[in-house]
Amino acid sequence: MLNHIIIIISFLTFHIFCQPNHTNDPWADVPDIIKTITVPEFRDVIYDITSFGAVGDGKTDCSVAFEQAIKTCSENSGGKVVVPEGIFLTGPIYLLSNVNLVVTEKAVVKFSTRPEKYLPVVFTRWEGVECMNYSPLIYAYGEENIAVTGSGILDGQADNSNWWSWKGNKDNGWIEGMPNQKNGRKLLFEMAENNIPPRERLFGNGYYLRPNFFQPYNCKNILVKGVTFRDSPMWFLHPVLCENITIDNVTVEGLGPNNDGFDPESSSNILVKNCYFNTGDDCIAIKSGRNNDGRRINTPCKNIVIQNCEMKDGHGGVVIGSEISGGVKNVFAENCVMNSPNLERAVRIKTNAVRGGVIENIFVRNLTVGEVSEAVLKINYYYEEGDNGAFTPEVKNIQIENVVSQKSAFAVWIKAYDRSPVKKLVINNCTFNNVANKNTIQNVVDFRVSNCMINGKDMMITQPYKKDK
Repeated sequence: MLNHIIIIISFLTFHIFCQPNHTNDPWADVPDIIKTITVPEFRDVIYDITSFGAVGDGKTDCSVAFEQAIKTCSENSGGKVVVPEGIFLTGPIYLLSNVNLVVTEKAVVKFSTRPEKYLPVVFTRWEGVECMNYSPLIYAYGEENIAVTGSGILDGQADNSNWWSWKGNKDNGWIEGMPNQKNGRKLLFEMAENNIPPRERLFGNGYYLRPNFFQPYNCKNILVKGVTFRDSPMWFLHPVLCENITIDNVTVEGLGPNNDGFDPESSSNILVKNCYFNTGDDCIAIKSGRNNDGRRINTPCKNIVIQNCEMKDGHGGVVIGSEISGGVKNVFAENCVMNSPNLERAVRIKTNAVRGGVIENIFVRNLTVGEVSEAVLKINYYYEEGDNGAFTPEVKNIQIENVVSQKSAFAVWIKAYDRSPVKKLVINNCTFNNVANKNTIQNVVDFRVSNCMINGKDMMITQPYKKDK
């Protein structure tokens, strides 16, 4: 009996004290997150769009051919809808379950810039608010196992002569007397605050709210691989309320207004790897709904892994916010390269007291930053409306390690509220070179810095911040 007790005690001692302890290593969770992501697989049955009447002459409208090929493929247990060599013109494309849209190497899909082609309106989310609006260029609702793959080009053809002028900026082609989105945007946000049902928020023609490029909505098992996206009317890749998303070896290029690269919103289990972003707004921006609408839906964006990506122009490399009312948690970004005088920040969190929401468990490591024009790390509670709302945001458990930057205005720039400081910020093993200004740090609790250098000197906290009591 005594021998049995000794064996049991030895067994328990081993498992309690000798097994790997991941509680202090959040990165140990990354393989488990990746394992949970279901990457769709497709039957090796090909539906060539030219068999459905498509002509790749750069002149023929192939909208019907895309629609028929995708429908036939889906109705026959799925497979690959193939776009062969050529230039194919189309209106919006609706993806159906079990369909992989394959854009081959010498294929270019050019999307119409005529707004009427994107009607009737569909159920969408626009800047974090649900409504009925123009269809995204590629859209799916409630579908499973969908993909856009290949090595060809998807060209939104947006520029200052069409979609971009709707922003209402002179730099984007707008001149006095031309229509713009400002009244429509204001009305949409008012409807959301007044709890108008989303399907009664009817926009589209006359409201000038630009569509996104690819928006799967309430979908599962999504793959985007190998393709190049160019010149979106607004945000490029925008999955909403989706699960299991893989974005692999994708190029996103567009310097227009609000040309965010990848904006997962209220979605979970996401892997972004080996991608290149050159954008007119944030390269990657993680979101969860805006204000009252985000709180109504109350679905955070979570379990996101970003690996081996390159960011060139943009407002930020890896960004959280500002449509953040549903919260964000468990974000892991590693082994990325960021470098451009037109890239403003490397890592950015933007929120305010109108958005609210909880942002937690954000882990970044092994960044190579050539140049950013503002801060390597920026956390801002005063974005847009600032401290003028009843929904105090929370930001906690942020870790930045093994970052080397060569030029920036600031290494660290943080402004939080007295009543809601950033909690547990860890910066380890970082080197910030050619930094023009001292750190700005307001309201951080449990701020830990180790082995960090700024301009060749130990990183010192030179402005007031809150310490642990």
